[in-house]
Amino acid sequence: MIHLNAGVVARKLGMAKTKWSRSIGMLFIGNSFSQRNNLPGLLAEMAAEREVRIEHELISVGGASLRTHWNAGRAARAIATGGYDYVVLQEQSTLPVKNANRMAENVRLFDEPIKRAGSKIVLYMTWARQHAPEAQQAIADAYNSIGEELGAIVVPVGLVWQKFLSKYDKPALHDRDQSHPTLAGSYLAACVFLAALLKVNPVGIRFAPAGLDRKDMTGLQDAAWKQVGKQN
Repeated sequence: MIHLNAGVVARKLGMAKTKWSRSIGMLFIGNSFSQRNNLPGLLAEMAAEREVRIEHELISVGGASLRTHWNAGRAARAIATGGYDYVVLQEQSTLPVKNANRMAENVRLFDEPIKRAGSKIVLYMTWARQHAPEAQQAIADAYNSIGEELGAIVVPVGLVWQKFLSKYDKPALHDRDQSHPTLAGSYLAACVFLAALLKVNPVGIRFAPAGLDRKDMTGLQDAAWKQVGKQN
């Protein structure tokens, strides 16, 4: 099933009266690693506090690879007609480890259509499964390699997860299946998107998703900015 979600965050903070510093259109193409906990929505809520307006759409199929999306055709049509600033590509989580060449081929399928549409390619680097942390290097290498080849922006969520997990036991980033993100894991991913893609410091953002402790939020914000903000 394909999930299409579009939205502009305006509630809670009086955003209807906000003078936006910039407006950004984003298309996310991926699977449950993007859909779980509504990552695009979290990012939009957080960005709104920094006066950045994000209009977002998500095309998500459970367990799908980028080739699955390409073959289905809907993602290509959305890219061609959507007028997005950024198209975020998220590969099936284990493919970069099992077959990095295949992953690179999948990403290349989207390269020309995205650039022809006037959009920029963003690669959402995911994380290793909890029981196999050593796989993170292969995941990072796969994303960084094809990112460098195509001139894409790589958002290094997996590497920030890796460093955070090496220092802290809580909050848990992996869900019980040891693969998907908890709310904290998705929140950290959103912080990394803010820092790496939008060049926005997440530290001090007040938006608090229901179920996430404010102290944990602060730690996740700090982790993302300390690792990624220094590179900006």
